Amino acid sequence: MGYNHYSCSPNETTIRSNAKALVDLGLDALGYRYVGIDCGWTVADRLSNGSLAWNETLFPSGFPAVGQYIHDLGLLFGVYEDAGIKTCDTGIDQVGSLFHEDQDAATFLSWNIDALKYDNCYSEEPTGYPNTDYAPSTSPRLRYANMTKALAAQDKKVLFQICEWGVDFPALWAPELGHTWRIGNDIIPAWRAIFRTLNQAVPQTSFAGPGQWPDLDMMEVGNDILTVPEEQTHFSLWAILKSPLVIGGALKDEWTAISDASLSILSNKDVIAFNQDSLGQSASLRRRWSDQGYEVWSGPLSGGRTVAAVINWADEARELTLNLPDIGLQFAGTVKDIWNEKTSSDVKTSYTGKVEPHGVLLLELQDTTSAGTYTSKAFATVNSDQTTFRSVYANTTSADHTLTIEFEESAASETTLTLESSSQKVEIPVSSSAKKASATIFLAAGSSNEFVIHSSSKLKSINIESPSGEYYPCTSFALGGSSKLEECDAGFCAPVGSKIGYIAAESSVQITIPATVDESQNGTASKYLEIDYINNDIALATSWGWGSSSRNMTISVNGGDTVRLEVPLTGRHSELFGPGKGWWDSSKLGILLDGFKDGSNEVVIGNDVSGEVSQTYGADFVGLRFFD
Repeated sequence: MGYNHYSCSPNETTIRSNAKALVDLGLDALGYRYVGIDCGWTVADRLSNGSLAWNETLFPSGFPAVGQYIHDLGLLFGVYEDAGIKTCDTGIDQVGSLFHEDQDAATFLSWNIDALKYDNCYSEEPTGYPNTDYAPSTSPRLRYANMTKALAAQDKKVLFQICEWGVDFPALWAPELGHTWRIGNDIIPAWRAIFRTLNQAVPQTSFAGPGQWPDLDMMEVGNDILTVPEEQTHFSLWAILKSPLVIGGALKDEWTAISDASLSILSNKDVIAFNQDSLGQSASLRRRWSDQGYEVWSGPLSGGRTVAAVINWADEARELTLNLPDIGLQFAGTVKDIWNEKTSSDVKTSYTGKVEPHGVLLLELQDTTSAGTYTSKAFATVNSDQTTFRSVYANTTSADHTLTIEFEESAASETTLTLESSSQKVEIPVSSSAKKASATIFLAAGSSNEFVIHSSSKLKSINIESPSGEYYPCTSFALGGSSKLEECDAGFCAPVGSKIGYIAAESSVQITIPATVDESQNGTASKYLEIDYINNDIALATSWGWGSSSRNMTISVNGGDTVRLEVPLTGRHSELFGPGKGWWDSSKLGILLDGFKDGSNEVVIGNDVSGEVSQTYGADFVGLRFFD
């Protein structure tokens, strides 16, 4: 589908030229096998027998001949149609398939198509069939079901691509009807569209799986819109989220040829393999640092591997660090840094790499151990009875971390071990012939903790567990300004059942939280919080411009600097017909907040705005877990 380059102006010459280029450039061998003819191929009226007709000026050989040419190249043939009375507005009327599904399905199969992209324009009868309707009175689902049934009646299976722009949260129903579903509005030729699309994808990643794929829309790679690092980010995230990788640019025609740089990106075998991985699980958003301008996505791959992406939203090149515990890992025997073209061995706790402006650190991790597990072999050095562990990670600064020591064999005659670091000395009791011993220890937030364990017994590993934390629901917060506490139906606004909304720029909600801070921390400490929030600001109508499908949220402690989160969508139900219209579905993100002192602390949730952040209301707030 070359819509991003040719818009709704396909013709036989460009289709044939690009199809041949797909083969000549070797892209077909990498899995790019569908050649789709997007909008603009048909005419305003049907034939006298009611059948669809192609535009004979644009396609003088006819669709069956074009399809045969594509098949002769060893490729697959796709067409576009619409679930309304007309296809989306091109300035020239193009007939749609509404009320003609059975006949059109039979026509498509007589042309021997392999794929059908099915759009959603001119389909809302109660409002007079507008070109686009982002708030229809009924779900588009039934129209898509009609075409699903019509296609199923044919003798050949067809890839059915549902394209209703995420209006009715199709992730809940589209997998029953088709193979892919568009998660949101069209991509636009601008870098900001990547952030908006990823925000829309966040609540849909868990729906991906074999035979059902969230479609982030065709790619802009090769259209000279994005820089090379931006194209790498675009391609990487589409791949690991398991979106269909649809080339939206020209490969080769009379005027245009794809650049070597863009072709190299589209041809990267590692990234394509992530997309086509047999496990079929999408990566998900794990952490976001809005103030610092980066975020982490990660997901599982077959063979026990993990893929991770660290996106640099900043306008400058810099080194970024992935803390492995943020993606559930502690150690990786091998880390393959895809775009930096390097491989590292025995990576402990964190990995740092160079990332260009708007680029991505894309990593494949193998031979991994789970977060919190530190083997002596990987993390320690032994000198007589002293075992020194390094690169020990903590998500929060606390004296309430649980350390569990596992011995190679049962402990010897000793009844006590000693742990020493720069800030503590802990005596650890050992039961006779025990295989394990436990204690509560202090760790500072970050990955640079180091301590020595004195033991005559050989240590196999240690395990670190973070404090369990204490939950503070929104119902315990004092309201300020325009903020408003609302109840949700049972089972929603988890885990509280309520939320605080209407948090404007001058509004905030606050609570007093007790914390324990050791004197060695110079009076203040960094503590980890998990924030439960809600956002269903889908921005369908505004996504062509500034809209980002995100909402602002700020957190501060004791009047200090705020930490900002630009939170993605959370809605997992229809914003038109679902419970709470999608505004009852919560999600969480973690933050590290500086400035906690020993004793009482004033924590404020607000919507402080600055720079390009301009929103009337911030995200709705459900509650937070505080890790002391």
